[in-house]
Amino acid sequence: MTSSSSVTLSQALLARAISHHGSNSTSDRVSLSSALSLPTFSGLKSTSSSASSASSKPSRVPRRRLGAARPVRAAAVETLDKTTETSLVEKSVNTIRFLAIDAVEKANSGHPGLPMGCAPMGHILYDEIMRYNPKNPYWFNRDRFVLSAGHGCMLQYALLHLAGYDSVKEEDLKGFRQWGSKTPGHPENFETPGVEVTTGPLGQGIANAVGLALAEKHLAARYNKPDSEIVDHYTYCILGDGCQMEGISNEVASLAGHWGLGKLIAFYDDNHISIDGDTEIAFTESVDTRFEGLGWHVIWVKNGNTGYDEIRAAIKEAKAVTDKPTLIKVTTTIGFGSPNKANSYSVHGAALGAKEVDATRQNLGWPYEPFHVPEDVKSHWSRHTAEGSALEAEWNAKFAEYEKKYAEEAAELKSIITGELPAGWEKALPTYTPEVPADATRNLSQANLNALAKVLPGLVGGSADLASSNMTLMKMFGDFQKGTPEERNIRFGVREHGMGAICNGIALHSPGFIPYCATFFVFTDYMRAAIRISALAEARVIYVMTHDSIGLGEDGPTHQPIEHLASFRAMPNILMLRPADGNETAGSYKVAVDNKKRPSILALSRQKLPNLAGTSIEGVEKGGYIVSDNSTGNKPDVILIGTGSELEIAYKAGEELRKEGKAVRVVSFVSWELFYDQSDAYKESVLPAAVTARVSIEAASTFGWEKIVGSKGKAIGIDRFGASAPAPIIYKEYGLTVEAVIAAAKEVS
Repeated sequence: MTSSSSVTLSQALLARAISHHGSNSTSDRVSLSSALSLPTFSGLKSTSSSASSASSKPSRVPRRRLGAARPVRAAAVETLDKTTETSLVEKSVNTIRFLAIDAVEKANSGHPGLPMGCAPMGHILYDEIMRYNPKNPYWFNRDRFVLSAGHGCMLQYALLHLAGYDSVKEEDLKGFRQWGSKTPGHPENFETPGVEVTTGPLGQGIANAVGLALAEKHLAARYNKPDSEIVDHYTYCILGDGCQMEGISNEVASLAGHWGLGKLIAFYDDNHISIDGDTEIAFTESVDTRFEGLGWHVIWVKNGNTGYDEIRAAIKEAKAVTDKPTLIKVTTTIGFGSPNKANSYSVHGAALGAKEVDATRQNLGWPYEPFHVPEDVKSHWSRHTAEGSALEAEWNAKFAEYEKKYAEEAAELKSIITGELPAGWEKALPTYTPEVPADATRNLSQANLNALAKVLPGLVGGSADLASSNMTLMKMFGDFQKGTPEERNIRFGVREHGMGAICNGIALHSPGFIPYCATFFVFTDYMRAAIRISALAEARVIYVMTHDSIGLGEDGPTHQPIEHLASFRAMPNILMLRPADGNETAGSYKVAVDNKKRPSILALSRQKLPNLAGTSIEGVEKGGYIVSDNSTGNKPDVILIGTGSELEIAYKAGEELRKEGKAVRVVSFVSWELFYDQSDAYKESVLPAAVTARVSIEAASTFGWEKIVGSKGKAIGIDRFGASAPAPIIYKEYGLTVEAVIAAAKEVS
């Protein structure tokens, strides 16, 4: 690859993003030519011995516990060659604070307290530490930042604005939380270039950050060479007390410590205020001790309000610890600078009010009009455009040399970076005939996963301690572990919620990553919040959910999903797929891989199912399709509709009815979403409006089926909990039989 072709790699990423985020607004457009005019590498941030050091070595005794004090090393960090004058830093920090205050005030909605308290750490990260290119937010080797406490999003919007991102202009700040703005009420990766993931539900962000850091560690282990460190970036995250209280944060922190994610640095905004008041009312544990026990390096910055050198020294120390993630507890004052509301819950989630805004301006000596950025602050931050372009240009040149030496590895990495899948990848999917012995779709799923693993370099994933039951191991690879991060099987342990959110982070790291995760279908209840974020954030995660019905048998109603299919069909932007056999399982995987901005759930059987005549990969892509039909002129006497394991029942019922002279159409309805994506003409060809004699059968809630079978049709299903017994007995007792379908067909036709 030449240097010009390396630039093409950047162009591909940026063009993809522009296509997705583009609008007719001038402020939203990004010029490829200007964005990718990459200057010679120069003027980069560097470690300087003249950089200011912490003047003291504060002990890090946790606020709520006793413990041996351990000094923070007073050392320089990556910063400007000449340390910025403290007065300018303070002015920049106050600029961040007042951009947040003014935006929340104008919207009369939002959370000003966190940005006011976290502005110092935000400034140091974006101005002195992080590597990024504001004119190409999708440059691959950028550092990633996640605001897990997403309610404080004006902090991030202010930082993106100062750094020169075209996605957050002054008018965008003034449009905070308004219709059509690029500055929604919580960070949304699909809305605002420069925002990596969608956060808001507390704890999701730190879990996403673990996924991003895992992705970096994995790619570095796979593709870095002794003479070329082509993957080398950090993941930074700010999380608050609410994130710490949510159980998901403990799940993912446990895994991050286990995996030794040394390039994950999390800042804990220790302001001890939540919506209901001081955290002493409900949250008194020692976070420090907990994270140390989880395998993290822990640092305490006592003065997060003005202790700039303490923050710098903590980051320097964190970077020196390469074998474990670091939690930097930064004690801050929520609403810092507000004379009457600081350090109180009243500044957490509401505008300060005009009088308090004026009082805060006076208190912090801020004479400027709302949304004003002083010229010296603007000039100081403006260097990031040139520096970011230089960083990207240097990386592009390095990648060009890498490709000359390591063509095969470069091609794989390029596929992951750009999302351009290898040509003909779908040919690896197996196909089946009725002569192939019956098998559970969970086993067929494993065959598909192992076939795809050979042709999709970005396919990674695992199970929540159920790999041998979910059948999700890629047999040609080992386990991703602290000492073997190049491997592609991920052991999540019994942490369903964290598993889903980590996969979101992996998916959003690079468009060619295709993470999958697995558990029993009923246990999606433990991870629904993460699945919903997958759908909202347009993260291509494949959820491999086995034991999909009462067909799992003896484990009983605690493990038998009933309402789950209906609930996910109600969720926007997600594909709910329930394949009936081998061909439909292969088709489900093709659809899941092809849909780059929609997650997919595959509901798979424990029990063996026959490979039916008439099923196909192509049929699955239509969502609903005809598998058998003896009618003519698109006028069957009755239409039988089934999904998953019940398609066989509908199929057999159709055969019996035909013996009685009926014209019967049998339809597989593997995905409602895909079917309703089709043209009206196609839908009419499968379910003609004139044919009202319709019967559906599915071993799940009948909720929603009336839309398909109509008021004159009949839905056979289960509208109560399951039972503990062998599967055939439960099916018989619950009326999920060929005889029941035949009786219903005669009733409606």
